[in-house]
Amino acid sequence: MDKKTTSRDGTSLAYGVTGQGPTVILVSGAMSTGGTMAPLAQRLADRCTAVVYDRRGRGRSGDTAPYAVAREVEDLAAVADAVGGDAALFGVSSGGALVLHAAASGLPVRRAAVYEVPYADHLAGGAAREAAYKEQLDDALAEGRHGDAVELFLRLAGLGEEMIEGARQSPMWAGMEAVAPSLAHDDTVMGDGLLPRDLVAAVPVPVLSVAGGASPEWMRTASREIAETAPRGTHRVLPDQTHMVEPEVLGPVLAEFFTG
Repeated sequence: MDKKTTSRDGTSLAYGVTGQGPTVILVSGAMSTGGTMAPLAQRLADRCTAVVYDRRGRGRSGDTAPYAVAREVEDLAAVADAVGGDAALFGVSSGGALVLHAAASGLPVRRAAVYEVPYADHLAGGAAREAAYKEQLDDALAEGRHGDAVELFLRLAGLGEEMIEGARQSPMWAGMEAVAPSLAHDDTVMGDGLLPRDLVAAVPVPVLSVAGGASPEWMRTASREIAETAPRGTHRVLPDQTHMVEPEVLGPVLAEFFTG
């Protein structure tokens, strides 16, 4: 990310641009930066102008309290203005939830696509799990226990204790702790963890909701229901893909949608 712009509340945002064609802003999920989206941006670059950016509170972007989802929508507006104002949006996981908020807010976007926003309506005990995570995350961050906050998120994502312990010993752990406060942002974007039907029904632009065929059934069902709830929704399933989708598989599907 070699460029900077400023959001409405004065927060500095780092972003980068690659490729040519219709502009698409790529929105990362929890514990991720714009760099995480770079491989997908490269896969889009031959047909789209792909824009990656560090969401507030991570990477080279700043952060300004108090947080609100509306501030992140303003961030997207600032990035869109910086690259010409006419953009589509793609978001992965909780970044997809932010895309839906932005598209429903009236932000002038052409199209919106999301990959596996983890709404837990069809996960057994999903609502209770989300509530417990929110409470424990708030406590950990309030007490400055950033490592514990990362652990909570990794467990929510399905990692076992052995993998979490391995992550703690890895060189990446310090970087993960550094962005841990932004977990509260994603938690706020996800709301109560259930599909916000009224919000999705208010999205006026075409919406593509994509899931991996090898992902858990509850996540695939959530993806389908996003498409069914959006007035102009379409659903796609990518065979053999999981929540960690391969850019070379997802890229052509997004390029077709954004240039169609």
